[in-house]
Amino acid sequence: MNKTQFVIGVDYGSDSVRSVLIDASNGEEIASSVFNYPRWRDGLYCNSAENRFRQHPLDYLEGLEVTIKDCLQKAGNNVADLVKGLSVDTTGSTPVAVNKFGMPLALTPGFEQNPNAMFILWKDHTSVAEAAQINEHAAKFDINYLKYVGGIYSSEWFWAKLLHILRIDDQVRNACHSWVEHCDWIPFLLTGGTRADNIKRSRCAAGHKALWAEEFGGLPPNEFFSSLDPLLNGFTSRLFTETYTSDQRAGYLSKEWAQKLGLSTNVAVGVGAFDAHMGAVGGQIEPYHLSKVMGTSTCDILVAPTSEMQGKLVRGICGQVNGSVIPGMTGLEAGQSAFGDTYAWFKNMISWPLDNLLQDSSVIDGKTAEALKTEMSERIIPELSKQAQLLPLDVENELAIDWFNGRRTPDADQTLKGAITGLNLGSDAPKVFRSLAEATCFGAKSIVDRFIQEGIPVKGIIGIGGVAKKSPFVMQMMADVLGMPIRIHQFKHTCALGAAMFAAVVAGIYSTVEEAMTAMGRGFDVEYYPDSQLREIYSKRYRQYNDLGKFVAWQIGLQSTNSLPQADPILL
Repeated sequence: MNKTQFVIGVDYGSDSVRSVLIDASNGEEIASSVFNYPRWRDGLYCNSAENRFRQHPLDYLEGLEVTIKDCLQKAGNNVADLVKGLSVDTTGSTPVAVNKFGMPLALTPGFEQNPNAMFILWKDHTSVAEAAQINEHAAKFDINYLKYVGGIYSSEWFWAKLLHILRIDDQVRNACHSWVEHCDWIPFLLTGGTRADNIKRSRCAAGHKALWAEEFGGLPPNEFFSSLDPLLNGFTSRLFTETYTSDQRAGYLSKEWAQKLGLSTNVAVGVGAFDAHMGAVGGQIEPYHLSKVMGTSTCDILVAPTSEMQGKLVRGICGQVNGSVIPGMTGLEAGQSAFGDTYAWFKNMISWPLDNLLQDSSVIDGKTAEALKTEMSERIIPELSKQAQLLPLDVENELAIDWFNGRRTPDADQTLKGAITGLNLGSDAPKVFRSLAEATCFGAKSIVDRFIQEGIPVKGIIGIGGVAKKSPFVMQMMADVLGMPIRIHQFKHTCALGAAMFAAVVAGIYSTVEEAMTAMGRGFDVEYYPDSQLREIYSKRYRQYNDLGKFVAWQIGLQSTNSLPQADPILL
């Protein structure tokens, strides 16, 4: 590179969108900006008791414009002319119903307040029944159409969500021309797309969530879907056959969006992907190293040379797809449905008096009450972590299961629930919090164990995301539980940095993703090493965790079948 060139990475998370302006020569952050989704923050269109989580596209559009313009303003000195590429990552599977012009229905008259016309967030589990039907239906075919998604289809994914919406909402069904992932819609929008049929679909999203596979020549045949439910008859013709890796261009910034953002129409826009997949690149993933994006949930990514994956299929993960992370390599995905969400749930539960009683206090005024509430809210998790770290480790400690939002992997089952056992009158908040943190670490170990059991070595752990950066307590515990060192990537917005690396490739600054990673990688600033003295007791605790998990799954199975309890081997 012989002159200054900048790229922009945009990372859409569960609660907010963040953009980073990056110097393409060395990965240095020039500016960053974060926008919290206002409608999401206010709880609109969601019902956690029903596992319904929807996001309005206006949250995405407003955040896109605000963060990019804010980055350019912070950078100053007319840097806009030096921006050469822009790429986007999003949560997933987070699809939406669109009309023939590629417009989400929630942005069209009559659907503005309809949650079914909005983006169905990854953690929306209203389609559990549809996922179960897909799994049962797939067993009837000679070809295993679930073979590349771990053998189990999840309610977090593309087809289950589509079928659920088509079944429950006649208006959306009649207006829906196609079904589009968030990571595919934003590049289509930015490049001035006008027809849904022309959307460039991400290899990452299509392969891991929508059953696209090279072996099938695209999606499973229409017969697979039409025999599942006549509502799906012919729907594949409105979707896609081709997919694109994220080192390819979706196009160039349209005149409309160039004017909105203050950028040039010469800015190349990359094909999108999911946050963890681009985050793995931003975190400088290496073959057979597990990149763990740790936020509200975890998404774990491992890459292996495609030539070494011939004939290997890993059961119970979220898919394995050639080129979904780095072209020329197979990307394998796993994860936990609740990670940071587990800690947030506990924080919200013990904060109930602050949230519901303090405002009516006769001792302090409303302004002071609000300030106190804010202060305490910010201090709860750090103080719980501090006190939990001081507790002795014992096999009799409180024990928890981390399935508070179902189980993603191994073996997806969103009907499962969290649990806490071993409670007594001495169980206080730090002890319960410690059990929850330990459960999330045991959940991480179950993923590592599954890869190893299926013949995929795990040579190291790379931690990125909010929890990895903010919680030394959880990271040290995870290293101890896994018995493996964990390197923490030093960049704060690692997923956005990964998007920026892809932007540098689509802009022609680098010819491959690997070149961009080498030039723009920012390295690691912390490494946690396991305490070998804790190995034996954590092994015992992990066996307890697995036994408790079997019991919880057994109970849920009884509830779903309404059958009488029978003796279970794990209880005898």
